[in-house]
Amino acid sequence: MERLNLSDAAPQGPGALPPGQGQPMMMPPGPPPVPQLPPQMFTTAAQLLDLTDKKLMVVLRDGRKLIGVLRSWDQFGNLVLQDTVERQFVHSEGKALWADIERGLFLVRGENVSLLGEIDLDKDDYIPEPFKEAPVEQVFALKKQEEAAKKGTGKRRNKKLAEHGFEGEHSGEAIL
Repeated sequence: MERLNLSDAAPQGPGALPPGQGQPMMMPPGPPPVPQLPPQMFTTAAQLLDLTDKKLMVVLRDGRKLIGVLRSWDQFGNLVLQDTVERQFVHSEGKALWADIERGLFLVRGENVSLLGEIDLDKDDYIPEPFKEAPVEQVFALKKQEEAAKKGTGKRRNKKLAEHGFEGEHSGEAIL
């Protein structure tokens, strides 16, 4: 299997082969063929092959950020991460804090993945300037306070919307 990346050009013409792989087929006269995308442009679970055994950050649909080594995956995009940590960030009371929670071996269902990317090991330990590492308990407590404040804001917003004849999020009836 040849190793291609996104900067490589696609073979030209319908019968074109990579250099050194024989002669292209002769096509009958007619309209010129439509250019084809190179095979490395397809976004399938097979693209994860290049990321196997590399350190990744996975952002889930619920906003959690997982960092671990990709050990296995399947056709549905389900991932098995080893040595996984969940990194939590919190902005509260003028503080910007973060903490890592050890999670170990972690299975992520593919439909829950929002974003996935390889971590540059040279910059792995770099945390942006305003953030300071803090104990997990402190970050978790501040995160709970932040979520409670957002929930209160949501209730006030829904109340204001109701006063003007609108329904807030998740306030409608479920029809089964």
